[in-house]
Amino acid sequence: MARSKTPGTVRATTGRRQAGGTGRGEAVPGAVPRRRAWSREAGWFVAIGVASTVGQALVYWLLRAWWPPAVANLVSLLVLTVLNTEANRRLTFRHAPVRPARAHLGAGGLFLLGYLVTSGAVLWLRHADPGASPAAETVVLTGTSVVVTVVRFAVLRLAVFRGPRGRRP
Repeated sequence: MARSKTPGTVRATTGRRQAGGTGRGEAVPGAVPRRRAWSREAGWFVAIGVASTVGQALVYWLLRAWWPPAVANLVSLLVLTVLNTEANRRLTFRHAPVRPARAHLGAGGLFLLGYLVTSGAVLWLRHADPGASPAAETVVLTGTSVVVTVVRFAVLRLAVFRGPRGRRP
């Protein structure tokens, strides 16, 4: 008991009712504050997102030598979305009680949205500048991927990786 009263050894939250608590705002030893959990999730998501975006850009750029933009984007996005979803399931949202199948199905809908937005941006570039290089396409693809990633984080956090009855773990 004396040891738990030493400054910095007990983390406590107040407000929301915790398991075993009365809901009267008392401190719960060992509970991780929501803000810290959100910061950890955002940090992992950004790290995984940067790696995925770089990976997708490289795969797209390599495939673009042989395939048209929409096909190269589809293959690069498909490969990296599967890897990205699994990394986020294991690292970013690791405490969420979600089965891998649900995580990948939820990410599948986001994949379709991402594909439509990123392919639309690249095809728009090809329409606006028919002589655009694969490097210019890759820059446009990367920029739109960042926008799609912000939407992806919000949807994954708020809808896919939620506990029972819509609660975050």
